[in-house]
Amino acid sequence: MTVYLNGKFMPIEEAYIPVLDRGFIFGDGVYEVIPVYSRCVFRLAEHLKRLQHSLDGIRLKNPHSDHEWAQRIAELIERNAEEDQYLYLHITRGVAKRDHAFPGPAVQPTVFMMSNPLLTPSNTLLESGVGAVSAVDNRWLRCDIKAIALLPNVLLRQMAIDHGCAETILIRDDAFMTEGAASNIFVVKNGVLLAPPKDHLMLPGITYDVVLEIAATQGIPCEVRRIAKGEIFTADELLLTSSTKEVLAITTLDNKPVGEGLPGNMFARLYKHYQDYKRDVMRKA
Repeated sequence: MTVYLNGKFMPIEEAYIPVLDRGFIFGDGVYEVIPVYSRCVFRLAEHLKRLQHSLDGIRLKNPHSDHEWAQRIAELIERNAEEDQYLYLHITRGVAKRDHAFPGPAVQPTVFMMSNPLLTPSNTLLESGVGAVSAVDNRWLRCDIKAIALLPNVLLRQMAIDHGCAETILIRDDAFMTEGAASNIFVVKNGVLLAPPKDHLMLPGITYDVVLEIAATQGIPCEVRRIAKGEIFTADELLLTSSTKEVLAITTLDNKPVGEGLPGNMFARLYKHYQDYKRDVMRKA
């Protein structure tokens, strides 16, 4: 695996950062994940816009222009073998003495990128769906920032793994659903696709956007609004979306079946249209 670190491409075994990097000490940084299909970067402009939003949120100057990012990303893709990849971009505030306040004067940010094979869900998971558990959303109030300080998400996702499930659905203030620990969540009720609104309490997913666009073009009824806690437990279907999971059915929640306990019609419809979109658009971006 070839990675990029602070202006240089190198084998991952040669990539090191100082122990005083603020990403290591404080989790002071942001990241972005970008899918690549047939060596074509999908929605690079949208991903870079989301990255800029995250950088703005932590008051860190973007180390590169969009053109410079595009050049480095293209070279990273070229230096790795897989046709389908997912790219991980990681920017921290840089190396400085340990002090909670920002370094003054500012130091050079640390910029790291790597590529991994993009592996989508198996046919077995598509046919059976996955399990989920519910939990209190105990994270901070700026979940729209794609921060590298992911310990709450790690613990919430591990909760699902401990119960033999794939994801944890998060409930804020014992009132409404926000998202999953590592995905966006959609609810289906009476043939209507329900999506939580983009705000400071959830990460604005690029795949989330694609699903809503597919729903609009295919005439699927859709509502973007707060989804009450009770609605997820009485849903006909639950779906999770992410760059790596694409669209996947959740068929059990807290050990109880969702709907009939099998992937439903809405999942089948959205999954088909998503695969068509991937073939016709994503691989020709």
